[in-house]
Amino acid sequence: MNKISIKIGVLFFLAIFLLECISMVFLHNNILHSRVHEELTSLQTRGNNHREILEASFHDETIRHIAMMEARTDIQVILTRPDGTIYMSSNRVTEDMKKIMKTVPKHVPHEGLILEDDWKNEAYIASISPVLVDQKITGYVYMFQNTQKIKELISGLNQHFLIAGLLSLLFMIIIIFTLTRYVTQPLIQISEATKRISKGEFSVSLPKLGKDEIGDLGESIKVLASDLEILKNERNEFLASISHELRTPLTYIKGYADIARRQETKGEDRDKYLGIIFEETGKLSKLVKDLFNLAKIDENTFSIEKEKVHLRPYFQSIIGKITPALKENQMDLVLECSDDLYLFLDPIRFEQVILNLIDNARKYSEANTKVRVEARNISGKVHIKIQDEGKGIPEEDLPRIFERFYRVDKSRTRALGGTGLGLAIVKQLVESHGGTIKVTSHPNIGTTFEIIL
Repeated sequence: MNKISIKIGVLFFLAIFLLECISMVFLHNNILHSRVHEELTSLQTRGNNHREILEASFHDETIRHIAMMEARTDIQVILTRPDGTIYMSSNRVTEDMKKIMKTVPKHVPHEGLILEDDWKNEAYIASISPVLVDQKITGYVYMFQNTQKIKELISGLNQHFLIAGLLSLLFMIIIIFTLTRYVTQPLIQISEATKRISKGEFSVSLPKLGKDEIGDLGESIKVLASDLEILKNERNEFLASISHELRTPLTYIKGYADIARRQETKGEDRDKYLGIIFEETGKLSKLVKDLFNLAKIDENTFSIEKEKVHLRPYFQSIIGKITPALKENQMDLVLECSDDLYLFLDPIRFEQVILNLIDNARKYSEANTKVRVEARNISGKVHIKIQDEGKGIPEEDLPRIFERFYRVDKSRTRALGGTGLGLAIVKQLVESHGGTIKVTSHPNIGTTFEIIL
């Protein structure tokens, strides 16, 4: 049996056992006191009945009749005179009886009273009933019953309770064992699944565990395993991509540096090689910077400081920075943004988003085309579109363009100096602003990125 089954079983057992013990003790005491009270009440009632007969006919014949009647029972009756001398006894009077009779109070009520009720330590329980004839006490009726009968009754009661307790205990153990197995089996399966996950086995399967909290936990474990498997694959792809991206510029740098340092290399060739080294160093620097930015975003150390921004002059300022590069490619940029549009954003971080998207449009569009930047308020949300007239993105590549190091055209992107991290950073920055970004594209027609804030 597993540890959790033992723990839950022991806790259930202790709780139910404690409850059963308290219930048994309470029930036992109530029944015991009830039975003793019934015996005492019966004894006193019997003595009162004899008293009533004697008060109706106080004669020797009546007294003998009472004595003969009780002589055949386990109860003894004694009739005494007012001075305490014995007038009649159904059986032999013992010293224990005499001892009890000496404890009679001065005033005994007519309904009688119990003289001795200590059935545990005394040999008899006893009652007394005064006999009144012509308003005068003519004697006392004593009733004695051996406590052995009560002790035997209590002993039998204890045996019944013991048997009932043992049967209840056995039944409780069986029920607890069954319930703990039923309750803990799903937890055991989940525990084994998490152990396999910790060892890197993410393809775990769990049976249907119901619609309760344990079932929800099982579903969460399966989702977690699936997410971890995806994360593991992405991490491996990410590390492979980083290795590849670092290897390429480092190979160029090392190779051309080795050629440039040779004495036989001509001056003009050395300058050419140093230019290539400088260019590859710039690419490497940009890659490290992008990786650093992504790392800060992943660790939530990338601060977003929002402020109210007037969008039209904000976009005009960004366009002014990239217009020379667009002119060099013989491209035009069109801005459509109303003058009354404002938005809370981090102007520095969001500028990185817009510049990256416009720069991508410039890289992947031909000369004499346009890039359109449009901002509109739709149902209380600001929709920002960056649309180009470039070569477009194939439909099968659209779901993955925001992945790190993913490239649609790897050779062309590397030639243009891309790191494959730009759109991943854009997506993270947009989401850090509480927004979403989506893309639509048609080959040879153009691509549109839409940001909703």
